[in-house]
Amino acid sequence: MALVPLNLFVTHRGRSSRQHITCRYRCGDACSKPAPNTSDNEYFGDIVAQMSRRSMLRAAGVTVLAVGAGSALAACGADEQPGATPTSSSEPAATPPGLRFDAVAPNSEDAVIIPQGYRQQVVIAWGDPVLPDAPPFDIAAQTADAQRKQFGFNNDFAALMPIPGQRNRFLLVTNFEYVTPQFMFSGYDPEAPTRDQFDIEIAAMGMGVVEVERAGDGALRPVMGRYNRRITADTPFTLTGPAAGTDFVKTAADPTGRTVAGTFANCAGGVTPWGTVLSGEENFHGYFGAPADAPAPKPVEGDRFDRYGIELQPSELRWESFDPRFDLTVTPNEVNRFGYVVEVNPWDPGSTPVKHSALGRFKHEGATIHVTADGRVVAYTGDDERFDYMYKFVADKSVAPGWENDPAAMAHNMSILDEGTLYVAKLGSDIPAEEIDGTGKLPSSGSFRGTGTWIPLLRSGPDGTGESLVEGMTAAEVAVFTRFAADKAGATKMDRPEDFEANPLTGKVYVALTNNDKRGTDGEPAADAANPRSENKNGQILEITDNHTGTDFTWDLLLVCGDPDAADTYYAGFDKSAVSPISCPDNLAFDRHGNLWISTDGNALGANDGLFAVALDGPNRGETKQFLSVPLGAETCGPVVTDDVVTVCVQHPGESDDHSLDNPLSHWPGGGTTPARPAVVSVWRPQGQIGV
Repeated sequence: MALVPLNLFVTHRGRSSRQHITCRYRCGDACSKPAPNTSDNEYFGDIVAQMSRRSMLRAAGVTVLAVGAGSALAACGADEQPGATPTSSSEPAATPPGLRFDAVAPNSEDAVIIPQGYRQQVVIAWGDPVLPDAPPFDIAAQTADAQRKQFGFNNDFAALMPIPGQRNRFLLVTNFEYVTPQFMFSGYDPEAPTRDQFDIEIAAMGMGVVEVERAGDGALRPVMGRYNRRITADTPFTLTGPAAGTDFVKTAADPTGRTVAGTFANCAGGVTPWGTVLSGEENFHGYFGAPADAPAPKPVEGDRFDRYGIELQPSELRWESFDPRFDLTVTPNEVNRFGYVVEVNPWDPGSTPVKHSALGRFKHEGATIHVTADGRVVAYTGDDERFDYMYKFVADKSVAPGWENDPAAMAHNMSILDEGTLYVAKLGSDIPAEEIDGTGKLPSSGSFRGTGTWIPLLRSGPDGTGESLVEGMTAAEVAVFTRFAADKAGATKMDRPEDFEANPLTGKVYVALTNNDKRGTDGEPAADAANPRSENKNGQILEITDNHTGTDFTWDLLLVCGDPDAADTYYAGFDKSAVSPISCPDNLAFDRHGNLWISTDGNALGANDGLFAVALDGPNRGETKQFLSVPLGAETCGPVVTDDVVTVCVQHPGESDDHSLDNPLSHWPGGGTTPARPAVVSVWRPQGQIGV
């Protein structure tokens, strides 16, 4: 194994390892441009200074100790603070179940590296058959018709859903986030893409449903089953909620404003308790373009484009050259039809997927569901942009049982996310402002923590009705231009809020804040208690104890990621000499033991990205162990963790500024001289359960 020299982990001078070509095609090069959020929302220091209820905040600090880190209370003595550095009276116990594996060392191998005693196999890769009549994949002879029947490009989110009554059979549901044509087509010319390439790209994005079975050797293998399906960037979707049917989303092709062609830029997602899959449309803005220096079309005001990073210039892929719906000067409303949470019923291949405008329009990393003890449904979602916000949606409806065999129950459940209230988060802390200096140094209290409020933005009702809760905006405006509503509400600017996951054992909610190297730079928001480092290259994990259906919460930083030898990192008080270094957290998952699993994107510490497990309870709280690493140039996405198998999506292997399909960096997964292909990988332990 090619180990990364340890001296690379001493300082934080580097940036995320994400390549520029990845930024160009995935996020429209957002990393190199000014952040779209230019609102003058208050900083933490301003908020704390102006709060007339400072005494309540101090009292709430006690609540944070008792509730905000409640999962750690069992391990704490009477005079200890949860999250504090372990002392001689609180030594780490034996590694807890779920984490009992040999940690993978940081490395730069062109392979998936797993713990000793485990096995791995590719489940399905770009171009593999999804539908029975799909032709064999031939990278030199691709067609759009073939790609519509094959596994798409750059899989991100994955769900593994047991098929009722069929032992060892599952639905593998994935999305396909973006395309990088230099790694798809030989001789690709970015200044002159072809119509055939455009058609293949449209077919390579969207989502897929594939039946898989677990063989006797433990491996997952695809099956040509009756549920198999491909959804592409032109599959019809139904738009619901307060945006549907409004002038903001009507086009010449869809004068009703209710039927949208396709989904793309799908990042993370979630599985609902009623058996459907959610996916977030994230960096949709980069697929729309216009001739250089084109004037803003009327009646669209320029700031409605600017706030979403939409530019009146040729797009990276030049889709506007082939289809007028992507030309902002011809069809300016088309862009308003993307940026939603989509819902797919994988059990009905003929069903029409839905876009839920009641959950707002922004760069959704994904959406995940928590059901409270009394049956209330809460959806959490983040806006993955520097200095953007965290949201939740509290539904008015409860889950109808029997959906497995009752179409009416399923129809009811697929409308749950159309009726309810959308909120945005505002965080505060009573940590003295002078103790948050941008270095990441822990405050005198021993950890970063505080309180927060969910501010209501939009109340959605039956049949697309809605009530704006933001002065000066209509319900439709809040649904379509949600970022403006959140700006007005004074939401807290975060360091790229990506995946949310609720711990199924405790109900605590965890948020991956990936990084933000503009934090604290000239003209940008300063560090605050929840985002405590200037030029934040490594990210952090936020732990929220939420009143799920209410408006109050407390929060802690579980991890401040980066080099354990550096002073600006924090692993929940666990001994940093005994953790795996983690950087740029992205997607989250839980195992049945309540351990948090984190996949990374853009490791700024010089090694390949990977998947990590973190203990949340007892004296081992904060123990972090790397379970696997992905190949050169790749990102670890969409982890699924069960007792018997772990799956990850290996996205953009070999993607590098200096390479292409004709000059490859990676040959994973085929090896030899084969081209790199995004794929889903399964990992299992023949001798027993994962991590036990």
